[in-house]
Amino acid sequence: MTNTGTGGATTRYPAHTWRNWAGNVSARPSRVFSPASVEELAEAVRAAAADGLRVKAVGTGHSFTSAAATDGLLIRPELLTGIREIDRKAGTVTVAAGTPLRRLNEALAREGLSLTNMGDIMDQTVAGATSTGTHGTGRDSASTAAQIRALELVTADGSVLTCSPSENPEIFASARVGLGALGIITAVTFAVEPLFLLRAREEPMSFDRVTADFDGLVAENEHFEFYWFPHTGNCNTKRNNRSAGPAAPAGTVSGWIEDELLSNGLFQVACSVGRAVPRVIPSIARISSRALSARTYTDIPYKVFTTPRRVRFVEMEYALPREVAVDALREVKAMIERSPLRVSFPVEVRTAPADDIPLSTASGRETAYIAVHLYRGTPYRSYFTAVERIMTAHGGRPHWGKVHTRDAAYLAGVYPRFEEFTAVRDRLDPERLFGNPYLRRVVGG
Repeated sequence: MTNTGTGGATTRYPAHTWRNWAGNVSARPSRVFSPASVEELAEAVRAAAADGLRVKAVGTGHSFTSAAATDGLLIRPELLTGIREIDRKAGTVTVAAGTPLRRLNEALAREGLSLTNMGDIMDQTVAGATSTGTHGTGRDSASTAAQIRALELVTADGSVLTCSPSENPEIFASARVGLGALGIITAVTFAVEPLFLLRAREEPMSFDRVTADFDGLVAENEHFEFYWFPHTGNCNTKRNNRSAGPAAPAGTVSGWIEDELLSNGLFQVACSVGRAVPRVIPSIARISSRALSARTYTDIPYKVFTTPRRVRFVEMEYALPREVAVDALREVKAMIERSPLRVSFPVEVRTAPADDIPLSTASGRETAYIAVHLYRGTPYRSYFTAVERIMTAHGGRPHWGKVHTRDAAYLAGVYPRFEEFTAVRDRLDPERLFGNPYLRRVVGG
């Protein structure tokens, strides 16, 4: 397959089926193009429109939905990478949209800078992470998109728009979590701050204690999260707070044991055994939940917030009003205990403050997230359906990049600014050049 952009640039990809990281979504685009400049991208969009092809951009495929799938033109942004500008006076960095978060975090650290908060992995591209609402956990900060100060967008007619609170503000408001429905993001400007240290405290805790003390743990810590191991009463908690130092990174050997041997290597084996012999999963869960011990370390942000995730899985996550999260989690626990389900992955709970982005899962309300996972290749529909029933009963909003079955009719009821987003979409892409079946389901035709 050969695709040509402006200036004679040519990128070749063999005809193939694209698959996401988890392997649960695939697509067969008729064209694949990797533009080397914004101008090449804009021309490719205009050419696709003229040929009657839909257009989608895809990053590293870490979404579990078909948000980026297309049978038309698939844009691969791996040449649109790198930092364009650091403005220390304004406290911002402008980065090309195809840049992986890992490269951004490492480059910022070398410059003595950091994002305020981030998610727990950094394999996604900047545009992919922000477009689907990637978030971390935080009392006062969480969403990656909430840290955006400006962005550059190629729209359906091939125009290149700069969007910020002062320039195209109504587009900026929605495009920070745009689902790929408004255009193709080519650059993002983030707020940054001087590099700082975080003290991480990881500690096992009982389910009863962590749920009873949840509000206090959130209030007392800048960043709090926990994992509950189904079929047990055990959790592992993590509290991250700013520190004056000195740095005290996790030991090379002990860090490898926790993050690689236990959390990836042995966990991979345990998941494989559990998939083959489901009846042993509760016993494995009891052993696994006791294997991780308490530890404390102090390091720069991305080395504390993020961890390697080498065991592949499928995930569903719902954002709930924070005040109902503990009740919902207890319902999930009771549901698993009375069902024949065998769940090999921990359930993850995080928080976020309210923000002002129309389709952010934390839009307008203090939020807690409940995420459920199953090992790749394990049948997940029964488990996810049962959990989703609990989440929607509490007004939950599904993560845009993770498995869910909600449609526009439901989502319009849980997002007060839903029509604001669809109005911007109608204006920017009336012919639905950037549409696909997923977007038709979640934001309408």
